[in-house]
Amino acid sequence: MTATSDLSDFRRRVRDFVQEHLPPDIRDSVRRGQQLSRERTVAWNEILARHGYLVPHWPREWGGQGWTVSQQLAFDEEMCTHDAPELNSVTFDMIGPVLVRYGTDAQRDRFLPAIASGRQWWCQGYSEPNAGSDLASLATRAERHGDRYVVTGSKIWTSYAQYADWMFCLVRTDTQAKPQEGISFLLIDMKSPGITVRPIVGIHGWVVFNEVFLDAVEVPVANLVGEEHRGWGIAKSLLEFERLKLARVGENKRRRARARAVAMERHVDGRRIADHGWFRERFAELDMRLMALEANAARFIARSQAGEPIGAEVSMLKLRGSQLIQRWEELTVDALGEDALPLDPAALDGSGRAEGLAAIALTASSRRFLSRGYTIAGGSSEIQHNILAKQVLGL
Repeated sequence: MTATSDLSDFRRRVRDFVQEHLPPDIRDSVRRGQQLSRERTVAWNEILARHGYLVPHWPREWGGQGWTVSQQLAFDEEMCTHDAPELNSVTFDMIGPVLVRYGTDAQRDRFLPAIASGRQWWCQGYSEPNAGSDLASLATRAERHGDRYVVTGSKIWTSYAQYADWMFCLVRTDTQAKPQEGISFLLIDMKSPGITVRPIVGIHGWVVFNEVFLDAVEVPVANLVGEEHRGWGIAKSLLEFERLKLARVGENKRRRARARAVAMERHVDGRRIADHGWFRERFAELDMRLMALEANAARFIARSQAGEPIGAEVSMLKLRGSQLIQRWEELTVDALGEDALPLDPAALDGSGRAEGLAAIALTASSRRFLSRGYTIAGGSSEIQHNILAKQVLGL
């Protein structure tokens, strides 16, 4: 049996699993583009954990399946295209693998089983009000006093911090060293005294981002990951697998399906939107861009599977994938026309009564605004252009 047929069989098994085990209410909410509560998200995480599908890319000794990069990305795509919720990559793709690679035995024993159960939620304490793209300029301080650090400062754009049990946080432990050489990587209990989480309500109506204030928060030295002052290298290691995932092929396919569904159902001037020339032309263009993105991603996946360095040119995946998501959302809004204008807060989390096309319409503009963040988070488009210009084209 060839590798291609093996992967096709793998995809079929994943599809069968999703169809059998994904709760219908969660599937419907995701299909409509609504935001899930922590409780419903954790319920799905626990289902995945029971069947070995939550952290399959982890080592087997910690509950993983030893999957290849191709299998992991195929799994993510099948989940997206069959309306399963996106997993919290900060928890399962970032801090988990970091602890496997850099954590102490005590840290791995304490945290990895809890993460793999699906019940523990993490957030990422990186960006600050004056340290976003230039992360090395971060100013949050951690001063050591015996067996504890005292952390003071703030973080911003911290995704889903309102739900988080723990935060992995970059802090400055040496103010005299070069910027990248004085940073440490700490694990901080979000229930610690001195932590305040202030939600940021976006124009889209959802609370995704937060400000996190740390006022003399005490953190045990035992929660230091790796060596003191050497956290920058750990932070960079998080990008290795993330760069491939940021093509977001599955997420683009989910949005393609939603745009098509809207166009097939909504009528203007007695014709389906899908039969209007302007829609057909734009849909065809985006569909071709998605085909090119998928083919390009496959090329990088093959290189990764072969143990070859991926190279800086992988930035094009993030650049194109994030821009394409925005264009699908814009197409959906345009296909809905004036029906996409109202904002019903109850529709965002599914607590309202709207069904079908109406439910999609009431969240369409919110999703469009939310998608603006895709070309910022994970490295802005401007940064991706600079990487490609300098490291690939030599400009």
